Amino acid sequence: MRPMVNIERHGDLAVVVVDNPPVNALSNALRRELLGAINAVIADGHLRSAVIACAGRTFIAGADIREFDLPPGEVITNDICAALDASPKPFVAALHGTALGGGFEIALACHARIMAPDGMVGLPESRIGLIPGAGGTQRVPRLAGAMAALEMVTSGRHVGAAEAVKLGLVDEIATDLRHQAKVRAHALAEAGHWRVVSRLEVPACDRAAFDATLAAVRKRARGAVAPVAAGEAVGWALDLPFAEGLARERAKAVALRGSPQCKALRHIFHAERRAARMPESAGRAPAAWPMKHIGVIGGGTMGSGIAIALLEAGYKVTLVETGINTAAAAEARIRSVHARQMGAGRLTAAAVEDRLRRLSYSYHYGRLKDADLVIEAIIEELPAKQAVFRALSDAVRRDCILASNTSRLDINRLADMVDAPERVVGLHFFSPAHVMRLLEIVRGDRTLPEVLATALELAGRMKKQPVIAGVCDGFIGNRILGRWWAQCDFALEDGAYPEQVDAALEGYGFAMGPYAVADLAGLDIAWAGRKAGAATRDPKARDVKIIDWLCEMGRFGQKTGSGWYIHQGRGKVVDPVVHGLVERASAERGIARRAVPAEEIVARSLAAMVNEGAKLLAEGIALRPSDIDVVLVHGYGYPAWRGGPMHEADRIGLKVILETVRRMEADGPDFAPAPLLLEMVAAGRNFASLNV
Repeated sequence: MRPMVNIERHGDLAVVVVDNPPVNALSNALRRELLGAINAVIADGHLRSAVIACAGRTFIAGADIREFDLPPGEVITNDICAALDASPKPFVAALHGTALGGGFEIALACHARIMAPDGMVGLPESRIGLIPGAGGTQRVPRLAGAMAALEMVTSGRHVGAAEAVKLGLVDEIATDLRHQAKVRAHALAEAGHWRVVSRLEVPACDRAAFDATLAAVRKRARGAVAPVAAGEAVGWALDLPFAEGLARERAKAVALRGSPQCKALRHIFHAERRAARMPESAGRAPAAWPMKHIGVIGGGTMGSGIAIALLEAGYKVTLVETGINTAAAAEARIRSVHARQMGAGRLTAAAVEDRLRRLSYSYHYGRLKDADLVIEAIIEELPAKQAVFRALSDAVRRDCILASNTSRLDINRLADMVDAPERVVGLHFFSPAHVMRLLEIVRGDRTLPEVLATALELAGRMKKQPVIAGVCDGFIGNRILGRWWAQCDFALEDGAYPEQVDAALEGYGFAMGPYAVADLAGLDIAWAGRKAGAATRDPKARDVKIIDWLCEMGRFGQKTGSGWYIHQGRGKVVDPVVHGLVERASAERGIARRAVPAEEIVARSLAAMVNEGAKLLAEGIALRPSDIDVVLVHGYGYPAWRGGPMHEADRIGLKVILETVRRMEADGPDFAPAPLLLEMVAAGRNFASLNV
């Protein structure tokens, strides 16, 4: 095998080059070779200094996550950092691309860091249930201060070059990266002294402010262990000598590595990548069609958000509205979002100007004649959407992809309206579309593989998390949501109140309970869906009418000041009127109300999700269980540290889930046990076995 680390000699300076495509992941084998190269440089009497650099598009982008279930290798990242700490010769890190996790920890142990202008550094371990384990929580506070380190390691965010210099994490930015790194290494050797980060003192810190910030992290974590542990580890840098803090950090990292939360987050990590893959089509990988000009039909909240996301991805966008007033309203929405982004420092005036140059407004479909893709984002009514598709069929090129941002309607019935139905696809964005990562890509019965491939490429450009779904009412996410929400409503009739259901699910890890979410979204939306589906509702199914009564009273949620709760400013208050309606629902069904424990609410919710997920898999609507997990985590607030409902079901045991489902059968045919779930329990299999 070719070496992954090479030493280039430039007189009395060495450049240690890491070359482990595609992202120079810090595998066991790479760690061995890198430590060997560092020790070889140190032992070579002709060499006075060294640069550590990487081939390819990035510096070391972190650990090889595929090895996390294996025992640690004989060389760990701490060994490399210790060798750099003790080195009698200066080492300079030349950072380009992304220097993350263990890669950034190695750079921190070097004696200077030079960074490319577009480089990024970060310690994202908390996102996969870990904390840095090679000194990240101990060295960053010594360079950037404890407060900056606390924010960085608990969020796991990436830090750009300019901010990294400002924080003191890197020494300079250079376009001629390796040259400048060599200059810096030579200068340090000539000077005969250099900084060893582990020997620095942590700058003075307001400990009360630090503790208050850590308490806020604990509250936001909602049960996630890693962000809190990472923050506590930064606190050790304030209280302990470096060696003791490092030892405690390492022990905590090792303990977390085998924890259920770390395994769940690693599951989501791999699930995201599986979901973004194009399914094989007749043994070939179809090519995406080129995309430059994209049209958006409808400039409401969703259409404007989609337009913003497309502009951010670099596309030319034409937004089509019905007239001058609605176009002006769409423009105001887009400018408002840009203004907020500029105010938060996430966008420059030059970037806004560039986006607006690529954005135009129109009232006529004729402006879309050269569009490569058109996304319809109007009201969720099938006849209105069909009319749009019928008109677009005559206005655009025959190879222009036509997409609908529907959340539940039949894509095939939209495809019937156009002369090339194979180019129709669903693109279900989640609101706000410029913020939410999830994108359900809905394949119709006639959708070309090339159209699916183009949609996946579009998602990548927009930095969205795609999941391919088949056609059914609600696709993956909203279909599962319907069953889950029904069980919450049944819990109300059985004896719970809305605030108790919300508290149970928030205690499980959701950011908001279902009734708080409903008030935020607007009850009238769900009410319209209920009325539209009334004619096809199974008369044998249990049907809770509380939402109808609320809407008939004009209580549509936050927008009207009341819904499931009374809303005062940013707070919400439990309303005795709602309690009365809940009790009325129980009485009309003849149910003697009882206390419904939080554990039961969670168990019923989870079982409803898993049972419906099993049906979606059997029907081919979802390609694999992990796709369902990705949808629920990224689109519906399911706690990522639990890994999604299908992963959680495996952890609990499918037999336990089935027992809960059987107790729900009396609620109607929608809650009959899924045949696939029955088969898997009988065979002793789990959902993970289907994740291919």
